[in-house]
Amino acid sequence: MDTLFDPSTYETISVEIRNNVGIVTLNRPDVLNAFNDTMCAEIKNTWRAFREIDEVHTILLTAAGQKAFCVGIDRSGEMSALEETENLYGTSNNYMYNDPGDDLGPKSCDLWKPVICAVNGMCCGGAFYFLAECDIVLASENASFFDPHVTYGMPAVYEPMKMTQRIPLGEILRLTLMGNHERISADTALRIGLISEVTSIDDLQEKAAWIAETIASQPPIAVQASLRAIWAANDLGRLDALSLAPSILTSGMSKSAMKAGQEVFESGERLNYRTR
Repeated sequence: MDTLFDPSTYETISVEIRNNVGIVTLNRPDVLNAFNDTMCAEIKNTWRAFREIDEVHTILLTAAGQKAFCVGIDRSGEMSALEETENLYGTSNNYMYNDPGDDLGPKSCDLWKPVICAVNGMCCGGAFYFLAECDIVLASENASFFDPHVTYGMPAVYEPMKMTQRIPLGEILRLTLMGNHERISADTALRIGLISEVTSIDDLQEKAAWIAETIASQPPIAVQASLRAIWAANDLGRLDALSLAPSILTSGMSKSAMKAGQEVFESGERLNYRTR
């Protein structure tokens, strides 16, 4: 495990492990949980550390406060200024800069453990770096989703590119091009497939934790291999993904896990499942 992983020193997020779930809370409610350089570094360090912490089977990503999950980059802080430069042709080059949120998504940090995301309040702009790479997203009734980039003179590039994996083309086009003039409600987000469930504000954390803990209770090797298979199919297309299926299947097979599962099945005991 990364020896630099010490959540007690973190300034912008809190991290705890409970019931095999790593709980990550964005903790800058005074600026609506906007991310700065420090948060980016702490998130990246956490995702990479979780890869090697066997106790963590799943992750729950949430945010402090009730006003916002995350409003993207902190435009009032150290990330707000772009250095003005010129290229060889004498034209402005200030659109050439590193992607500020590139390491916010778990998959971008090569973390292949399921991430459950609980969204309450505003979720906009750079927040989609998180959503695009989470596996199950829930939202409270007061959640709203929008992308203000174009309204403020900035091209929306990375976020909508990543989000095309989550919602239909027409929806990401409307979300992006309408800028700050239209917001998607939690009910609309459910309808277009951006989220999988809408809950009350009071029930959001409990429901998200239940999903995370339920997934964490199952054999992690089978869960993680299944996760990789689905993302491979989404990223590569069906035929290319199927060519990887045998290796993914082999890496996700565990004789001990299968034996334990067979014993549970033969016992006749059945889960007390919920219906969604």
